[in-house]
Amino acid sequence: MLDKLFGWNKKKEEPAAPGPIINFGRYSDNNKPNEKVNKWNDADALFKDKKYFESIAAFFEYLKDDAAQNVIHERDGNGGRFELFQGSKIVRGSYDNEQLKAEATLAKMSQPSVPVMRRLLEMNFNLYYGRFAMDNERLCMRFDSNLSAANPNKLYYGLKELATKADKQDDLLVQDFTLLQTIDTEHVKDIPVQQKEIKYLFWTKWIQETLDYVATLDADKFSGGVAYLLLSLAYRLDYLISPEGKLMNELEKVVEIYFRKDERPAQEKNRDMADAYQKLAAKTKEEIFPYLFSSKYTFAITSPQVYKTIADSINTSNQNITWYRDNNYPIIAEKICEYGYSYCQYSYSLPRPVTELFHLFMMINYSEYFSALDLREKFYDSATKQFSPGAITERIKQVQDKWKTKYVNLDFRFENLRYDSMLNFNLSFTNEVQFLNMDNK
Repeated sequence: MLDKLFGWNKKKEEPAAPGPIINFGRYSDNNKPNEKVNKWNDADALFKDKKYFESIAAFFEYLKDDAAQNVIHERDGNGGRFELFQGSKIVRGSYDNEQLKAEATLAKMSQPSVPVMRRLLEMNFNLYYGRFAMDNERLCMRFDSNLSAANPNKLYYGLKELATKADKQDDLLVQDFTLLQTIDTEHVKDIPVQQKEIKYLFWTKWIQETLDYVATLDADKFSGGVAYLLLSLAYRLDYLISPEGKLMNELEKVVEIYFRKDERPAQEKNRDMADAYQKLAAKTKEEIFPYLFSSKYTFAITSPQVYKTIADSINTSNQNITWYRDNNYPIIAEKICEYGYSYCQYSYSLPRPVTELFHLFMMINYSEYFSALDLREKFYDSATKQFSPGAITERIKQVQDKWKTKYVNLDFRFENLRYDSMLNFNLSFTNEVQFLNMDNK
């Protein structure tokens, strides 16, 4: 009877099944735990001792992201071979006692083309380490070095240039020249059609919602607010939808419209960005689905920054919300708060705990999207507009505990968070991110 009254024999509820594994945003290689950083130091010391094979092995261990399994390296007595995954491309290479060689296949060119070769010749001038090459019908990029000169710095920047340029140029070349054909993409993993449907739905929804709201604002009086709305939209799409290839390039061009160094007023740039978004919103599923896939990466396409740069970006944006908040434009104020943080996520290779906190921030602000993707952790209920402070605090603690050994002074003051409105939450959350101590042990 007591068992029935108090439920002493009641079975514990099974934890909810984890949701699907989905990649978000751009890859950051500024995420190495201390043991990986030590591998870089080992590689440098071994190279100075002329233990070249051992140095290369330590270097590839440094590059390897154990969670992503983005690097394959095999040694033998006479050298070794390696593969590095970077988006839609694989960098394949080998080394022996004399030389290290690496290459990435870009496209198939079944017949010679003067315009293609002219394009490659022009791009060669902007390469520091690698070069474009032809191998029969195979268009590729190559990098090589004498083993005695293959120190970790040269390997890192040489292979990074090769990998990131190849990943970007393969799609652009095939897009611009119809005689080129895509090859060597069998390793790219497609994502379920249901995920693509959801991403397409929110891609068009977010763009149209933003454009509709912008249309209600005075283009001159609100030129600054409109710019914040349009730019934060680009960073949101980049992180949450994670387009690849041509679609990512078109989104980048929207951002470039605003930051292009010319004398045009903000109103004109806003108009051009809005026009570009209209074209992106008009794309059909058939045009978008091919650029929604899952990839592995080895190198970030952005660079790390000192944390003051991130703090200053957040601080500047938060300082600019005052007028919009006080004059009852909470949507603009919210997006300005989002802008300061999302600009950094888009533009820089952030430390992993800062990105993990950004992901939490986005899960709270766009809970409908994460629910649609069947990612079941609930931090905010958009229907009732209720936060889950306990769950938010627990996630922040998990991030702190996970990275405490590397960032010993990482201390997010979650007790300062406000939950009375989304605007006040965003402002309090980003303020705390701004003041994080990211000094590395």
